[in-house]
Amino acid sequence: MKPDMKAYWKTNIGYMVVLLSIWALVSYAFGIVLVNELNVIKIGGFPLGFWFAQQGSIYVFVILIFVYFLLMRRLDRKYDIDE
Repeated sequence: MKPDMKAYWKTNIGYMVVLLSIWALVSYAFGIVLVNELNVIKIGGFPLGFWFAQQGSIYVFVILIFVYFLLMRRLDRKYDIDE
């Protein structure tokens, strides 16, 4: 593998680690571990902990997919492997 491709994959894996860590934090920590503390806050009449467990982690995951798409498009252009 060429040295620049090693840098490409290192950056790509770094993106995945950070984005999946954010998703794990939101879905596990906010939806399970901190649910009682977050339930004090209400959004649209529903407790915030409930919202994260039911909807929030899904919304965050979809947003993270879009962020990953944008980051990878920029990375592909940087290493001249875009289509």
